[in-house]
Amino acid sequence: MLIKEKMRNKTSVTEFVILGFSNHTDRNIILFVVFLCIYIITMLGNILIIIAISVDPALHTPMYFFLGNLSFLEICYTSVTLPKMLANLLSEDKTISFAGCAVQMYFFLFFGGTECFLLAAMAYDRYCAICNPLRYTAIMNKKVCIQLSGGSYICGMLVALEHTIFIFTLPFCGPNVINHFLCEIQPLLKLVCGDTYWNEIQIIVGAAIILILPLLLILVSYTFVISTILKISSAEGRCKVFSTCSSHLIVVTLFYGMALIMYVRPKSSFSPDVNKLLSLFYSVVTPILNPIIYSLRNKEVKDALRKITMKIFLKNQIIFLHWHFNICFHSK
Repeated sequence: MLIKEKMRNKTSVTEFVILGFSNHTDRNIILFVVFLCIYIITMLGNILIIIAISVDPALHTPMYFFLGNLSFLEICYTSVTLPKMLANLLSEDKTISFAGCAVQMYFFLFFGGTECFLLAAMAYDRYCAICNPLRYTAIMNKKVCIQLSGGSYICGMLVALEHTIFIFTLPFCGPNVINHFLCEIQPLLKLVCGDTYWNEIQIIVGAAIILILPLLLILVSYTFVISTILKISSAEGRCKVFSTCSSHLIVVTLFYGMALIMYVRPKSSFSPDVNKLLSLFYSVVTPILNPIIYSLRNKEVKDALRKITMKIFLKNQIIFLHWHFNICFHSK
């Protein structure tokens, strides 16, 4: 009772200060330019993939349907973190309201959690395509693709809601400086009043379930996939089949590798600077790598992007020639 009374007497936190990269103020402009370029490239790369999948009939397949969803998630995922980070690099005011912090965390977890389940759905798609090629179109029909995609979003939403409610119903009544570049679970736990040991255990267990359950589904799917590939007699045939899922495997390794290191561990394992670096990798670097990985390693995507580039180039050439003709005509 005495502890509760003391906590009531403390002033509740109404806003947080996101420290970001304040210990590198002399490099703020450089960091701003670098992160702005990353944001622009991420947006353009993923938007191009979505456009390519939408306009090219050859890409109207389950695999590219999920890839389009993945690109959409990367756009949203990056937009949750980078705009606020860019604003903080140029502004003296680094505050964010209590509600704003909760909203940022919710969408960060929502898009991140959805990506976990979507990557599992993509692995199931590769399993069906390689292990059941004759029944593939029947199994992975349009309805099933929409259900798997929609289920990923629903799971991500529920996970984000549960974690956000859990964190923001804890008592924040002391320091309000978040030693991070966004409202993240681990640095926020350090600001909670009282002992957070059991809260930390609950977060680790929850994160482990969210990350490891889809990862297990991915591992099971690829166990069957690899087993099927090894049964193919020719080396060329094995390479050709494996190439259809190599891009997905690279993305899974990057995403899950950093996420597992970040969440499934005690919060005191790494320093705040190392935490920021890890968070930067999976929330900023991975989204920019995904379109590069898929466009470089996938012939169909490269062909579709080449067609779009040519159309844009030819359209601009026609506009330029039309404008040039009008100028010459009127000058006479």
